[in-house]
Amino acid sequence: MFTGIITDIGTVLELEQKGDLRARIGTNYDVAGIDLGASIACDGVCLTVIALGSTPQNWFDVQISAESVSKTNIGGWATGKALNLERALRVGDELGGHIVSGHVDGVAEVVAIRREGDSTRVTFRAPHALAGFIAPKGSVALNGTSLTVNEVEGAEFGINFIPHTQAATTWGKVGLGDRVNLEIDTMARYVARLRDWARA
Repeated sequence: MFTGIITDIGTVLELEQKGDLRARIGTNYDVAGIDLGASIACDGVCLTVIALGSTPQNWFDVQISAESVSKTNIGGWATGKALNLERALRVGDELGGHIVSGHVDGVAEVVAIRREGDSTRVTFRAPHALAGFIAPKGSVALNGTSLTVNEVEGAEFGINFIPHTQAATTWGKVGLGDRVNLEIDTMARYVARLRDWARA
């Protein structure tokens, strides 16, 4: 379980396709404090640490299934790509964002970017099947970042990125056409399920 508050920007150091995809991710985390088997959200995808090291910099390896690759933007990862990282929530940690599972629902696309004062307004297009779960002033996780939806029109929705968010995450380098991991709010998922069950 995660909060969507990014605590490090990692870098893809290596990618190896051998059965599943294996990725080595450089990090500023103290790897001495990470256990094998720990969960780390990488651009919003909950992945399991299978190896650790500190040479030539701190790094951890994750193994990524074909299912995860097919449901996320991981297929577009390349060496040097920056990733939003968050370690799993511990009992007693501050819940500063919203409850994020790290189970990505689909991939949204950046369709517009414009400056608004010191902030940047970005418009995303969600997959049709997920658009109904996104509501104005509701929460979404995009590339692992807990964000508040400003407006919704059809399958498109807008997010305002303040300067702090742009500096503390990879959102400072967002570009048109970027494919981003989208996790809808857990509450919205259950409300929709209850509604559908009542109609059955």
